Amino acid sequence: MKNEKTWFSRRDFVSIMAAAGAAIPVTSAGRYLTQTQQDPPGKRYIHIFSKPLQWLSYDETAETVAAAGAQGIDLTVRPGGHVLPENVKRDLPLAVRAAGKQGLRVDMIVTSITDPGEKYTEDILAAASELGIKYYRLGYLNYDDKTGIWNTLQKYKQVFNRLEKINRKYGIHGAYQNHYGTRIGGPVWDLFELLKDLDPAFIGCQYDVRHAVAEGGSSWVNGLKLIAPWVRCTDIKDFIWTQGENGKWNPQSVPVGKGMVNFDEYFRIVRSYNIGGPVSIHLEYPPFERFNEKMPDSEKKKLFITEMKKDVDALKGFLEKLI
Repeated sequence: MKNEKTWFSRRDFVSIMAAAGAAIPVTSAGRYLTQTQQDPPGKRYIHIFSKPLQWLSYDETAETVAAAGAQGIDLTVRPGGHVLPENVKRDLPLAVRAAGKQGLRVDMIVTSITDPGEKYTEDILAAASELGIKYYRLGYLNYDDKTGIWNTLQKYKQVFNRLEKINRKYGIHGAYQNHYGTRIGGPVWDLFELLKDLDPAFIGCQYDVRHAVAEGGSSWVNGLKLIAPWVRCTDIKDFIWTQGENGKWNPQSVPVGKGMVNFDEYFRIVRSYNIGGPVSIHLEYPPFERFNEKMPDSEKKKLFITEMKKDVDALKGFLEKLI
């Protein structure tokens, strides 16, 4: 017997979909989507991502960040970072104390945590929570081509569910950074699938507008609006497109306001959706990266302060418009 195709008119299709929608219960996703992000939004204290400063001691890092006019340090607490996971109980308090001596905050840290069961997850979260740190960045996750896009997301939904639970235990928010490329989070829309049933107070997205624009062109605004309820901390940087010797085009970071990111549009959405919380400046251009000039550490430190202050001042200018 031949397989028979059943054809529906447009009216039939709309009626069937409406009936199906009515049968779907209201989930936690609906509850979170109807909330404003934060009312009022959390304070947008300017932090400096400490990755390019790891050649400095904790005290020198704090002195440098304070001299540049920032308000806090976004510390790397991961393998090869400012604070090594195995030493977090001893060293994170030292780093936070050094920041405090310069009047700086440490509201956020960067980790490589991707699962609650990893060796140092609880050590890091316990130490951070005890020090009053409210936000941490998660490690990156990759798609499994053998499993496929959708099945990979379903697998990691279970992991994110467990992360939400352990974050709740320690009173801390874990945030996954959207990043240019083919990893999970690149298009931002996939993060909604992972987060839509979870409490934004404890897990979300550390939204990076530079990476979103590089991936989304002009449609990045849709991803930000969708994910906004889960954005409690953000990253700031800018970029231009450059062509390498191999002919391949890649995004290359530049100072804030000197590249492709439409910061006026970005901050308009930030204000409209009450997106708040600490803001981390990522310094990923010379002299912070791709810089081979030899100079004494004291001169290098002065150069870092001068260039860092330009991004801090640029960001302050945008933030002042939100008041």
